[in-house]
Amino acid sequence: MKNLIPLFFFVCLMSACKKEITDLPGHTQNGENTFGAKINGEMWGPQGFGPFPADNILVATILGNDIRIEVQNFASSPNETGMYIYLTNVLAPGNYPLNTTVTHPTTAANYAFFVKRRLHPLSEWITTGAKTGSVTVTKIDRTQKIIAGTFSFTAHPILNNEDAPLVVTEGRFDIQLK
Repeated sequence: MKNLIPLFFFVCLMSACKKEITDLPGHTQNGENTFGAKINGEMWGPQGFGPFPADNILVATILGNDIRIEVQNFASSPNETGMYIYLTNVLAPGNYPLNTTVTHPTTAANYAFFVKRRLHPLSEWITTGAKTGSVTVTKIDRTQKIIAGTFSFTAHPILNNEDAPLVVTEGRFDIQLK
């Protein structure tokens, strides 16, 4: 009986802390570190696992004029999902197409990439010249280190070809740049 009390406490703690994403974040431009979208009609955003917040689940980095946004969701552990958006030559607010065809993620192109994995990738999708999308940067402030905007895209499966294209809509972000 003594051994069951810690197990019961752990199970209750883990189940009580799992929260479902029910709303998209607001359209802010203050560096609030928010990100969300609908993937095939379902809400998706950054999430840690249980009561343990994961470090670096939402990161935007800038290198010269290139932007990389990386988002992780560990809520379906042991499966995790991740979304990556790469933009080149971001000089000012504007519309940036996600239409560069790459066979696998690289940093020298405009594209979005989504992965579902359990230690190793199970399924992957990427935008191409045929399956495209766009990011509208509504604010880029290099002094305050803020990037904000909206996005949508359709991505082609590149791993596990049984999967249909991934449709991402109503995406929005407001992130502190690193």
